[in-house]
Amino acid sequence: MMDTFGDVLREWRQLRRMSQMELGLSAGVSPRHVSFLETGRARPSRGMVLRLCDELEVPGSARNRWLTSAGLAPAYHSRAGDAPEMAPLSQAVDWMLSRHAPYPAMAVDRHWCLKAMNKPATAMFAVTGLGAGDSLIDALLDNPALAAALENRAEVERLSLTRLRTELAHFGQDPVLERAVARLADRVAQQPGTAGDPMPAVIPARYRLGEAVLSFFTTITQFGATGDIAMSELRIEMFFPADDATRHAVKMLWGNAPPGD
Repeated sequence: MMDTFGDVLREWRQLRRMSQMELGLSAGVSPRHVSFLETGRARPSRGMVLRLCDELEVPGSARNRWLTSAGLAPAYHSRAGDAPEMAPLSQAVDWMLSRHAPYPAMAVDRHWCLKAMNKPATAMFAVTGLGAGDSLIDALLDNPALAAALENRAEVERLSLTRLRTELAHFGQDPVLERAVARLADRVAQQPGTAGDPMPAVIPARYRLGEAVLSFFTTITQFGATGDIAMSELRIEMFFPADDATRHAVKMLWGNAPPGD
């Protein structure tokens, strides 16, 4: 049974912790009208649906659910990766990954599935068997080779749980992320408590690669202007050395200059 528009609106309003009055004031409509939309006594126009989505920071993929629940055509689509209009975006991904060498970098989708890796990332994860199409969530939960390579696995799991919860709040309902959060939360609950410890400035993941231990922190880049669902959810995760020993080891392993064109 398809959700009604009122169900979807109420779900996201509560997810964003906004009252009907707060949402009405923010969107420039009366709280009474918000109430009527939620109970089905009023039907929204396309403009009203998108205005409410803006106020509630609803991502593109979820906006289609809003529109279809109101009996309107979806506005956001996923195009084939080889479609001509996708070329500038695909080229940008390739450029960022290759230019980040000799440091590892990878592109992942909303479910942490690997879409692409540069050569250093491929080399670093080779021992784990991870490649394009594989899920980093599944690997974190069930890949014994990754578990053995991560020297601070418990800390990485706690940080990953925080990140997954943040992403789930952003995307709304998502069974894949919900299952991952539940499984990681159970595992983290069994770890010794560190809630009172101060947070360090840099929280790296430490990977054992042969005799070397590589300590990296990451940054995440996303496209800021695209109407394609898949590309709007794609993230470029770039690894940076957290200490001089890692910086030196990376230069020895993968060179000290990025490749040219």
